[in-house]
Amino acid sequence: MTPEERRAFGARVAQLRKQRGLKQDELAAAINRTASWVSQVERGVQPVVRLDVLQLLADGLGVSVQVLRPDAPQAVPVPPAVEVQTNDLDEARLLISGHPALGVLLSPAQASEPPSMAELSAAVAEVWELTHAARFSELSATLGRVLPRLERAARTATPEDQLELHALLSQTYQALAAAFVRQDEADAAWVAADRSIRAAEQSGRPLQVFAGIFRLAQAFVRLKHLDQAEHAASSAVAVLKKHTAVDRPDPEALSVLGSLHLVLALVAARAGQREEARDQLRNARRVASQLGEDRNDFNLEFGPTNVEIQAVSTAVDLGDAGEALDIGQGIDATGLSPERRARLLMDLGRAHAQRRHTGEALECLLQAEELAPETLRTHVAARSTIRELALVAGRIASPELIALADRANALE
Repeated sequence: MTPEERRAFGARVAQLRKQRGLKQDELAAAINRTASWVSQVERGVQPVVRLDVLQLLADGLGVSVQVLRPDAPQAVPVPPAVEVQTNDLDEARLLISGHPALGVLLSPAQASEPPSMAELSAAVAEVWELTHAARFSELSATLGRVLPRLERAARTATPEDQLELHALLSQTYQALAAAFVRQDEADAAWVAADRSIRAAEQSGRPLQVFAGIFRLAQAFVRLKHLDQAEHAASSAVAVLKKHTAVDRPDPEALSVLGSLHLVLALVAARAGQREEARDQLRNARRVASQLGEDRNDFNLEFGPTNVEIQAVSTAVDLGDAGEALDIGQGIDATGLSPERRARLLMDLGRAHAQRRHTGEALECLLQAEELAPETLRTHVAARSTIRELALVAGRIASPELIALADRANALE
């Protein structure tokens, strides 16, 4: 926005606010911003260029985005949310409620058995295996045994073991954050990601901090805090781009950088910013080409295949079903985790549903359920798609579709 455009926009906001009889602090409270921010917008100091922030401001003023800014693009329609039932991560949610090692605070000198590093490393590897397989009930039970032990050990172990224990703790919280995001428990994912970042810093492994920021940005996206997601991811990208601008960049750093570009593509798609989403996908493709292979650094599964899977998801979010299906035809995801393959199938199912290809959509969703049943049955977009397919089919809905809708509680 030019200075003149910002001033004109600010004057329009002030006019609409006064018409509604709102004070600046009242409008600020309604949209979860500060009065200072509103004042800066009205004075033309603070630009409002993101579609999601513009929508937030329009909602607070009780007008459409187009009334506020006539040249704004139409928002991408989002299917109505389907209520998610209690899921298998409820026990894991309790683990992050409160301080993780209260007993150590009151009895720091209490004798404890030295931790077996090999055993704890194997347990953390199992945690990630269950996360990638979307076996969330087993994950929750495993975390109940592993996470408290790790938290105690990180506080009571000898100094030479503490760095490794904090690294394992960070990895565990990252797995928990990833699982919470997939189960649409974004507020819990935020807490877990924040703890993973803190533990990573204490481990002395800076790239693991950046991987934690990736998990944090994903939580922000699920919470629809797109400005926070963009800030977290773009800040990390700016640093990593400098770090990898060498002749032989660290492959792990490239994996994290590429993954963060994919988060920014997701943010742009959810905000209806088509060109920005495609720019970020191009950035991710360049990084993946530089990496040259599919890897699993920090359990990110980043590489050329994952970029194309995200390209499918981005196209679906933008309503470009034909593009999503064209990209999907060229993807061989057999080397990726069951969860990631299921996500691709769910997105292809959504794309087919947008094109009213009921049979193909149902086939994709059934294959996704076979790979990761807990993911499909708690994934908001997938359940919305199943619900839409069932409602459109009505009385002629196939027994397979009715049974799938029943298993996913999509019609409740």
